[in-house]
Amino acid sequence: MLTQTAEYALRAAVCLARNPGRPVSSEQLAEVTRIPRRYLHHVLQLLVNHGLVRSYPGPGGGYQLVRAPEEITVLDIVNAVSPVPRIRQCPLGFQGHGLRLCPLHRVLDRAAMLVEEALGSVRLVELLPENQTESVLCKSPSPISQPRVKLRRMSHAGNPNPSARASRH
Repeated sequence: MLTQTAEYALRAAVCLARNPGRPVSSEQLAEVTRIPRRYLHHVLQLLVNHGLVRSYPGPGGGYQLVRAPEEITVLDIVNAVSPVPRIRQCPLGFQGHGLRLCPLHRVLDRAAMLVEEALGSVRLVELLPENQTESVLCKSPSPISQPRVKLRRMSHAGNPNPSARASRH
């Protein structure tokens, strides 16, 4: 539903929201959010250009949210980097439709509108982990230990006798 760029922007914004009042270096952001550093710079520049993040160059510099996390919505972040696509005219280019959408495209545009409404109703502060030691990312599940299964050698005829030899064709 959301682009990878929007996902990255949200991760970076949550990380910045956890550090109010101090810039966070791009190195720290890349490490905590697991965003490739070169792409992170692109994402952060988009957020800077939309007035959501401020950049502080030089040693001790980094990035910081311009407003409080209570004032920034998820939709603000998404719209800065990769807006939810809306259908304003017939995507097939049919002249007869003009600005009047057919039933299919009306339904699809309504779905996009509902996504926008949902994203606009969530403030960045709501995405912060409850305690500061918790990761801003989903926890990776612990590997499921699979019981080791001892495989028996099967003969060509399907006989589980380990001494049976498979014939070659």
